Formats: sequence, structure tokens, C-alpha cells
Amino acid sequence: MPAGNLARMFAVARAAATTALSRRRPGPDTPPAVEPPRVFACPCSVAVEVAARPGQVFAVLADPARMPEWVLQHTGWIDAPPAEFAEGVRFRQRIRLMGVPSEVRWTVTGVVVDRAVWFEGTAPMGIEVGFYLSVAPSAAGALVRFDGGVEGRSVDGPLGPMVARNLADAMRKSLAELGRLAPAASASRPPAVTAARRTPEKPDPIRYERTGQDVDAWTPVIVGAGQLSEKSTEPGGGDPVSLAVRALRQGAGAGLLARADYVGYVASVAWQYPDGAALIAAAVGATPAQTVQTTIFGGDGSLRLLNDAAAEIAAGRASIALVGGAESAATAAAAERSGHTLDWPAQPDGTAPTRTLGSDAPANNDAETAAGLVAPIYLYALIESAVRGRLGNTPEEHLDRITRLWASCSEVAAANPAAWQGVPHTAEELAAPAAANRMISAPYPKLLTANLQVNQGTGIVVCSAAAARAAGISQDDWIFVHAGAHATEEWYVTERADLATSPAIRAIGDAVLGHSGLAIDDVKHIDLYACFPSAVQIAAGELGLPIDDPGRPLTVTGGLTFAGGPGNNYTSHAVANLVPLLRAEPDSYGLATALGWYLTKHAATVLSARPPVSAFVDIDADPRLPRPPARRALSSYRGPAVVEAYTVPYERDGSPTAMIVTAITPAGDRVVLRTSDISEMSELWKLEVDGTGFTVTDRGRHELPPPPPPPLIVERHGPVTVWKLNRPAVRNAIDLTTARALEKAVDAFEADPGARVAVLTGSDTVFSAGMDLKAAARGEYPVTEGRGLLGITARPPAKPLIAAVEGAALAGGCELALAADLIVAAEDAAFGIPEVKRGLVAAAGGVLRLARSLPRSTALELALTGEPMPARRLHDLGLINRVTSPGKALDTALELAHDIAANAPLAVLLSKRIVDEHRDWGAAEAFDRLSDIAGEVIGSADAVEGIRAYAENRTPIWKG
Repeated sequence: MPAGNLARMFAVARAAATTALSRRRPGPDTPPAVEPPRVFACPCSVAVEVAARPGQVFAVLADPARMPEWVLQHTGWIDAPPAEFAEGVRFRQRIRLMGVPSEVRWTVTGVVVDRAVWFEGTAPMGIEVGFYLSVAPSAAGALVRFDGGVEGRSVDGPLGPMVARNLADAMRKSLAELGRLAPAASASRPPAVTAARRTPEKPDPIRYERTGQDVDAWTPVIVGAGQLSEKSTEPGGGDPVSLAVRALRQGAGAGLLARADYVGYVASVAWQYPDGAALIAAAVGATPAQTVQTTIFGGDGSLRLLNDAAAEIAAGRASIALVGGAESAATAAAAERSGHTLDWPAQPDGTAPTRTLGSDAPANNDAETAAGLVAPIYLYALIESAVRGRLGNTPEEHLDRITRLWASCSEVAAANPAAWQGVPHTAEELAAPAAANRMISAPYPKLLTANLQVNQGTGIVVCSAAAARAAGISQDDWIFVHAGAHATEEWYVTERADLATSPAIRAIGDAVLGHSGLAIDDVKHIDLYACFPSAVQIAAGELGLPIDDPGRPLTVTGGLTFAGGPGNNYTSHAVANLVPLLRAEPDSYGLATALGWYLTKHAATVLSARPPVSAFVDIDADPRLPRPPARRALSSYRGPAVVEAYTVPYERDGSPTAMIVTAITPAGDRVVLRTSDISEMSELWKLEVDGTGFTVTDRGRHELPPPPPPPLIVERHGPVTVWKLNRPAVRNAIDLTTARALEKAVDAFEADPGARVAVLTGSDTVFSAGMDLKAAARGEYPVTEGRGLLGITARPPAKPLIAAVEGAALAGGCELALAADLIVAAEDAAFGIPEVKRGLVAAAGGVLRLARSLPRSTALELALTGEPMPARRLHDLGLINRVTSPGKALDTALELAHDIAANAPLAVLLSKRIVDEHRDWGAAEAFDRLSDIAGEVIGSADAVEGIRAYAENRTPIWKG
């Protein structure tokens, strides 16, 4: 920059700073409630008086879940938000400083209960930021005050006061918003934290008298399970939370309910509460440390919540848990018909549970939406067709199969006092269309579908063994929660490899049975989630269960048609039915499964009156779930295809509306078609598709083409995970599908406690050519929501990642390699960022990471010429860790990965964190930050084990 321009820039900065200082508002007259621990070089203070009690203000101020509501500079969390604000807690946040979104790494430096919370953080360019918040009584209610400021080399001089003033102005507005929210703070739920949550000391094991076994004091046991079906549609006392409270009072006495330290609520659909668990807690007089609610849509939520409560108890974070759930759809429908407005409980805006459990995303992709596959009935009917095609049944044979299955469910419901519709039906009755059994979507008439218009509630009480004993609950009433698991399918139905299978159900079944030391034949009592026959058949097939064994029916409840389909809460009724069965047969085992959306989200639980062989674990089966390749879902296509499945939706008057067909192309894609031309159709026929229309060309049975090869292959070598880019036709260029696959693989790697190091590699001749420019020209950019460009470069994994490079790593391919922590390259490998040759900049971190890792002149040569450099030169400059002979990069990377994985996982992660974060530390704080991070490993189980193993001359066994 010319000297004149530089002088003018500084003159503008000085003038702006002078103007800002001349307009600076004076600080508050009153001192803070608690004197902040530090005064910054550029300080600022703001005080706002609010019409709320100090306790109400602090309840919002100290709750991480509420922070985005009142801190107006907040633009998002990086990683997960903090679970609590306790001294020493660290988290990362995006906030606006001077209007620019910036990442700040915060540490909670102090908490004074009901009075103050202090945060100190580091922003980009070494800027240090202080947020000291305090609350004191005032004549109007409460005086809430912000003290803080900024300092650091980049804000020395005129810029510092400008940043401080901008911060003060923003915080004045934020504190005003805090004051507006505070009066609505829920009195039934304490702030998420006022001090660090401490795990209590575990009591001695407890003798289980019937078997003579000693059980861990924190073993989760179900001690009560109530359920009800309320046929009245009178609104008074009929809201879902009221039904759940009634059911809980069936399950346990008032004294036990009031002592609950965990309250969970399975989210209801007919009437939605921001925090239903808080309302339950208030109704039973409990003051829980945490309230938990499931996501708004998902029948897996009932078991996810039960398993979460059991996990909290097993970890010593809870001792008495209440799990409530209910639905009041029948009453809501009656009110709608009569025009009556329901006066059911409402909660203030901003109310939220301590945690929300489960995952959610849009239910349908574009192809499904275009075809009208936007409700469960249509997708499950389509899946039923795929099941029939797999079995090779005629329509008549298959209707007989599924109506016999559903007739057996109706017989179970008839014996269930809590069933909504306790009348048995024959297979012939279920197969025959009638006024009360009209066709909904072929092959399903109404009595083969879930009945959601019910009023039903459940209440399950789970205690630690120690708490159950202390409450005087007889051991004969204990039902042990042995294991839980959850997993998700490929999210969109039409992108799954096979509509008639479920790798996720197989995975959770293997997980819970394996952890419990059981085979499926050891389980006497089964309840499979029974919304539609296709769901039961697929689950039974994956678990190895026959669907027609009269000695072991697939439900103890009766299914969602007959027992009732209370929104997300059906499987809580299954648990309530399993409990008395297992008490009556104390050596037997029970298995319940649950699912959400369209065979999308799954959970399972094993229960028994026998003590478990292993401590309870809630297993996330997703990270190591063997997933077949996904298919592309197309709304239009031209060429031949094989029919996979079809359904015909019907109007209420019984007339068909359309035919929806899915067919598989020779390339393995799935085309989703909707036509008003309803004609004869069958699975495995051959079609000729012309855009969105089709004609049948061959009525013989044809094989379905397999899915296309996966763009990313995942391999596991013990603790080392390998990701292989697999698009040889385009030199491993990254399109959106590949980026999503890479993001999903990274997420699974991060979530897998057994995975410690990852290796990213390409083929023997090319690592990656970067972004797929042809796909980008079609508007398909490889950017993912969670990890940015190429599915990884904006947020690489926290665990160590090694790039193993053969051949060319150019453009985005080079940026992929630079996103790794270590690079192993073959002698003939070349690295370059040729974006400037195409009028672009290496925006996925290439220029930035090269500038950090190489001498300035070398980084500039790469960035400005766009020419590649050989691996050997970059090794000499320190960018590449090891150079190998051609064809050996992956082998060498695996050796390096195993060397890293042999070390203590926690120590490895903390060491990597120090290397990654130290650039943001000022000289004065560097060793303090180092000590803070290193202190996390001192006294850990791994540190103790490492010293002991060294003394005993053996290989350590790390816990992580």
C-alpha cells in the first residue's frame, strides 16, 4: 500500500476513534454486585434496571440454553453449546464484534450463586474479551450490569475504544432483552448451573436377594409404570401433561415423585409444550436438576428418553427419574369439530428444557415431495410393496400375510386393559374394504394403519438401585434396564439402498443383545413398533424373529391400530406392559423397539427382573453402522428402469387419486414418479421412463440394479478409521454427495469412542482433483451445513487426521490434505492451488493454511502462480511429515496412525489442542492456558494407568 494511502487510513481511524470517544456514554454510577476479577485496557460498563426479581434475572443469565435469546450479538455455537455455566467450563461461540461475526473461545472464570457469572475469551487476532455479568436488587426489581472490555495488540491505540464502545452499546440492548425475558423465567426449573455439577460418591454394592448377586448401587431399575386411556373428550384436565401426571401417580407415590432429580417428557404433537417436563415437575412438586424433552416428531423418542434416564442414573448424575408422555389427539379433534378453544397449559416464550433429546431434519427430499410422498401412510405403503417384491408374493398372498399379522395384534390389544380399541379382528375382516375400513393407500385399508386420535398417557419411574432401596421399594418390583441403543437409517426413504431392509434396526438389535449377553431366542417378551405391517415385518426380519409364532407374538401391547397410536409415546405403553410381565416371570427378558418418521430413527431397550451382566450403556450404534451406498433420488429421468415399489393413494370416497412408483435405473439411481394414469402394475416389471411419465415394456421379473459405488469408502483398522475417496472417473473430485458422505463419516468418527485416528486417502494415482466443477456448473456446490466446503475443511475433526497422498492433490484436493493434521505423501505426489488460473481463490482454507505452515515466499509462490510443488520440496519445508516411495503412502500413514493410537487418547487430544490453539494465546497467558489444558489429564484414569503400566513393565490399557 502506498505511504499516502496508509497515512490517510490511519487518519480516518484516528478521526473515527476521536468521534467515538467524544460520544462515549458515562459508565454506571453504582458499583457491580461483585467486583470483577480483571480490568481491561479498554474497559466498558453498562447497567440496566429491570422489573424482575434478581433470582428471575439470574435464572436466565446463568442458563446456556437461554443465552441466544438475549445476547443479541450471538450468531451461533461452534460444536455443542455448554451444558452448564460452571467455573472452568470452556466453549466456543460466534458473536458479532463491530458487526463482524467472530469466533470467541470462552472460559467461565467464576460463578457467584444468584449474583454473578464471569466469562473471559479470546477472539481472532489475539483480542482478549471480558464479559462480567452481575445482578443486584434495586428499587424497580433488579439492576443487571455488564462490566468488561477488550485488550490485545490488535486493539491497542484508537481501535480499542471503538471496539469497547460498540460492545457496550450492544450489551445495553442485550441487557434490556434479558430484563424483558426474566419475569417469564420458569420458577419450576432452576438455572442450568450455578456451580459445577459434582458426581456424588457411589454407595457400596447392593445384594439382590433373589439371585444372591451384588449389583452396582447406580444400576437403573424401573420401579413403577402407569398407563391410562382416557375415553372422555372433555378438555378439563385432559391435556397431555395432565394425563402423564395421572399415569406417574399410578406408578409411584407422591413422596418418591417429589424427590425426582430428572424429569423427562416425550414431546406431544396434539398440544406442544416448550418444556413439558417442567410442567410435570411442578405438578408433582419436584425440583429436578435437569428437564429433558424429545424432539417434536419421532416415535423413537420414548425409548431414547428411557435410555437417557437410565444412562444418567448409571453415571451418578441422577437417582430418581420420571419419564412421562401422553397424547390428547382425540380431545383436540373433538374441540376442533365443535369449534371449542382449548385452554390447556401454555408456557412463556423462551421456555426450554435443559436438554432436547434426539435428532431431526426435514422429513422428505424434493423427489418425495414432488410425488406426494409426504405422510407416513404413503411411504409405509410404498415400503410394503417393496417387501412384497422381495418375498415374491402375489398381491393376494401378501394381503393374507399382513392381515394375519395384524389380526394377531388385535388379539393382544383385546387382552390389554389400556388399549384404545380392545376388539379382536379376523384377517378376513381386516382384508375386506368397508365403511369403517376404507382404502387409504394400497395395499393398506384403514385397519392396517396407525390410529392417532387417542387420549393416552404413561408414567415410568426409574431409580438407582440405591435410591430404590432407600425408598423402601421391594426388590420384587425392580425391573433392570439392561441396555439401550439407537441409530438412524439413511434419512430419506428414496435415497436408501433397499426399501425392504433396515441396517439400523439390525445394528441396535445386535448392540442391545450383545451388551446384555443374549441371543434373540433368549428373549421371551417382544414388542416391535407396530405402526404399519411393513415396519413390523422389516424389524422382525432384521432381528431374526418369525412373524407367525403364536408362542411369542411380536407385541405385548397390540400395535398402534388397536392399542392406540399416541403420537411419539407408543413404546412407553409397551414398556408399561412389559414391566408386569417381567415381574411375573422374573427369569425372562423383554425387548422393545421404537422408531421415528419412516423407519428412519430407531431405538431399542432390553429389560428383565434379572440383574444385568454388564453395567447399563446407552449405545450410539450409528458410528459403526455398516451402511450400504445411498441412491440418488430423481424426479425425472429418461431411459429404462425396473419397478421397485408402488402404491395408490385413495380419496375418502374410495376413489384412487394417483399411482406413485419408484423404479431403479441401470446406474442404480431411484426415480420417483407420480401419474394419474392408474393401470396394472407389479414389482420388478421393466419400464421405459420419459421424463415424469412411463410405459410398461416387460412384465417379467427383473433384478433390481444395485446402488452405485459409494463416493467414499470407510474402513476400520482397529482404532484407525480410513476414508478412501472413490470417484475414479472424475479423479476423486468432490461433488455434494461426496461432501455429505465425508461430513457424515467425520461425524461418525468423532462420535465413536473406539476410533482414535483417521486417515484420508484417494487412489494409487490421484488423491483428489478438488471440487467437481461440472457439478458446480449445474449449481451443485460441495458445501455442507456442519463442516463447510468439501464436507470437512471448515471444521476438521478434533481427533487426529492424517492425509495419505498419492499423485496429484490439486485445488480443493490440496485443501483437503491441508485440513489434515499430518500429511504422508508419495515421492511423486504434487500439491497445488491453481484456483487463480480460473479466476478463483482457494477459499476452503488452502491459502490460509499454507500461509500458516510455510515461509511467506513459498506460500505466495503457490498461491500466486497456481503451479504445483513436489512432495519432497514441501517435506523439506516442513509441510509434509513423511515422504514414501510411490504406492506406499497409505501403508506409511497407517503405521503413523497406529503409533498415535497406541498413546493415551485424552493426552493425544489435549496435546493436539495445545498445538492448534496456542497461536491465539498472548505471551502473558500462554503458560496459564497450557497449565489449564494439561491439568485436565492430571489425575485422569489414563494418567494413573500410564504410570502403573510403566512401573509394571506392561502395555497400558487406556480408558480415554
